[in-house]
Amino acid sequence: MTEAQTSAAALPSYVHGASETTLIGDTIGVHFDKAAARWPETEALVVRHQGVRWTYAEMKRRVDEIAAGFLALGLEPGDRVGIWSPNNAEWALTQFATAKAGLVLVNINPSYRLAELEYALTKVECKALVLADEFKTSNYIDMVRKLAPELDHCPPGALKAERLPDLKAVVHIGNDHIHGMYAFKELYEMAEDSHRARVAELAEKLQFDDPINIQFTSGTTGFPKGATLTHHNILNNGFFVAEAIRLGHGDRLCIPVPLYHCFGMVMGNLGCVTHGATMVYPGEAFDPLAVLETVEREKCTGLYGVPTMFIAQLDHPEFKSFNLSSLRTGIMAGSPCPIEVMKRVIAEMNMEEVTIAYGMTETSPVSFQTAADDELEARVSTVGRVQPHLEVKIVDLDGRIVPRGTAGELCTRGYSVMLGYWNDEEKTRESIDSAGWMHTGDLATLDEHGYCKIVGRIKDMVIRGGENIYPREIEEFLYRHPAVNDVQVIGVPDKKYGEELCACIRLREGHEATEEEIREFCKGQIAHYKIPRYIRFVDEFPMTVTGKVQKYVMRKHIAEDLGLDG
Repeated sequence: MTEAQTSAAALPSYVHGASETTLIGDTIGVHFDKAAARWPETEALVVRHQGVRWTYAEMKRRVDEIAAGFLALGLEPGDRVGIWSPNNAEWALTQFATAKAGLVLVNINPSYRLAELEYALTKVECKALVLADEFKTSNYIDMVRKLAPELDHCPPGALKAERLPDLKAVVHIGNDHIHGMYAFKELYEMAEDSHRARVAELAEKLQFDDPINIQFTSGTTGFPKGATLTHHNILNNGFFVAEAIRLGHGDRLCIPVPLYHCFGMVMGNLGCVTHGATMVYPGEAFDPLAVLETVEREKCTGLYGVPTMFIAQLDHPEFKSFNLSSLRTGIMAGSPCPIEVMKRVIAEMNMEEVTIAYGMTETSPVSFQTAADDELEARVSTVGRVQPHLEVKIVDLDGRIVPRGTAGELCTRGYSVMLGYWNDEEKTRESIDSAGWMHTGDLATLDEHGYCKIVGRIKDMVIRGGENIYPREIEEFLYRHPAVNDVQVIGVPDKKYGEELCACIRLREGHEATEEEIREFCKGQIAHYKIPRYIRFVDEFPMTVTGKVQKYVMRKHIAEDLGLDG
């Protein structure tokens, strides 16, 4: 061991983000108003597929009216409002309007199907739901009607549904008249002076530690948990993430990542609003050609995405025909970045200041990020250094801080840590200890310079193309199939998505099933990306002497059998 290595090993794996830049002490609504006052004529939002182009002043006017409209529905501060929609202008308006009205925005994955939607709405007792009419193969209107057929027989805002007892109002993002629902544009029309005055009053009363957002994240139990985030959590995280990519007034950030995720609504929307930059949505969902066209046409200076998104753009047959010289910065996150991809993004997309970020929903999300001037090696082999005002320690199984360079569980503490899981004190205590440390479940190391490497996962989470997938949730669902006796879901290597799902199934005695039958059982009930690509029927699982399934052994064997081990 060299002298430098010895010195590094002597350091404890603890870092804190000392910073002269103070935390923002505003609610999201107050800070949004400050942005609109400071940059009224700057474009706030451009939505390519809707033809939307609003300045900060225009967007503020619309946000205020929608906030008043929500209050006109009879909603009160603290009530939960779900949003089930792909990326669009209404999503952004709902995000900022609910914050102004003190309502808790509940993000619902656009890929969710019936069982997942019902669980989400009932778990956090949503009183209102804003939804798109449809998206891809999902007809949201039909699905909500299946859960709440009472919509066909009630006036808008007066829903009394047996399966969704808390839901009172459904607002659809469309112009057609749909019985039992409001059209989104009606929120503008419902607002009266008394509601507008109430919005203004709430600006003085709401506190930045109030809960304002719930995002669902799964765990080993297999049932989604509602990570409850405050104004302070996500406003500051959006600000410091954007600081790291050197975002500023006049920048134009292309946001092809989903808004229902922190990547879109926090790192994207709030990152822009805190810096007077422009939010640019290239489409409802990611499409590489739409992103390339939007970057060129709108002269975007920043671009977000997971590695698979950047790969799809670089490999598009028309890639070389686009002028991307306006690009400078951005973020690649969601899964590990291959070094060759990073080199091409810098060289061929002009993104000299592109950074890598790491985090989790429960920490708003980013804890570590590379710097715009970090060496290439640091930007691909690490997730950077700790964010300002945050603490991180790496601990062993006994909770003791390990030396630098030693792997252990990554724990985070500071302004970014969620309030807890909605109505789930037990799971909250399992994740956040008595000293305020959020236990991430990720295995990591810190080097002598404070750079962090993620080396594995304590839990068996699978990351498929930037989507976090929790095997236990899929296992719980597959157990409902009458032929399934036991099932273990694992991640196996995949060149395109990083990982793909494989379900290893033990059938009940006397029962038969086919791979296609299992997939058909999943369709329409769980999101498409959670449906296992590979299905294997097995007689037994590899077990430890204490009876625990050895998933790592299964991964190795399945990868070899499928020819994926390379």
